[in-house]
Amino acid sequence: MATMSIGKAWEEAVSFVARESSLLFPVALLFVALPGLILQEMTPPELAKWNLSETTMPQVPGSFWLAMMLAMIIIGFGSLTLLALALRPGISVGEALRLSFARLPVLLGVALVVAGFLAGAVIATTLAVTILSLIAKPLGATLALLLGAGVVAVTIFASVRLLLLNPVVIDGTAGVMASLRHGWALTRGHFWRLFGFIVALTLLSAIVGGAAQAVFGLIGTLIGGPTGGRLIGGVAAAVVSTVVQVYMLVMLARLYRQAEGS
Repeated sequence: MATMSIGKAWEEAVSFVARESSLLFPVALLFVALPGLILQEMTPPELAKWNLSETTMPQVPGSFWLAMMLAMIIIGFGSLTLLALALRPGISVGEALRLSFARLPVLLGVALVVAGFLAGAVIATTLAVTILSLIAKPLGATLALLLGAGVVAVTIFASVRLLLLNPVVIDGTAGVMASLRHGWALTRGHFWRLFGFIVALTLLSAIVGGAAQAVFGLIGTLIGGPTGGRLIGGVAAAVVSTVVQVYMLVMLARLYRQAEGS
């Protein structure tokens, strides 16, 4: 099993981003930040306020779900492009874009397989809870909580074990299932290290992004009222989140190289 050092990956990422920022950030802003910001502005207010504790999801136009799928595809394409730039020193942006476009179908196929697995787990859990509730309501309620927690735990575990999947896709030539197997194998024995890495970056992005949104939102409100505050705050949060994501993707590229032993 190859050794994996988060500290070493961070040092290499800082050095690489400082050297190649003129290539990385335009790609990130165009293909990651902009689609996310547009989708955020398109999100219906009733959906933005909805949470899982409510049993009924608000009615949302089909065009929004179509826009969300398109935004996710563009963001996935942008992430592959950034990884291509990080994994292949000397590659041009044009070459990285072409490589990402060629490998995008594999990434989409992987996403469909993983989504299908998770959907199957949710359906199986729902059926089990329904049957148990019909047999014994108190027992069904308790098992519903346990099974729900189990699904969440499996989802987190699978997400961490597949953390290096995107680098595998962009750096290789294998298809969907072979890429899945390879990505899963590379993280064997590194779960807790990668889990801590993701938790730390998620907290950092949330704290820094929230602070930027609050500060710039206040400035925007003073200049252009509530609408201006919401828009400027959203832009600031998107930019900060994108910067964090650039560092995260470059670190993933370095961790992938470590796992590959190259």
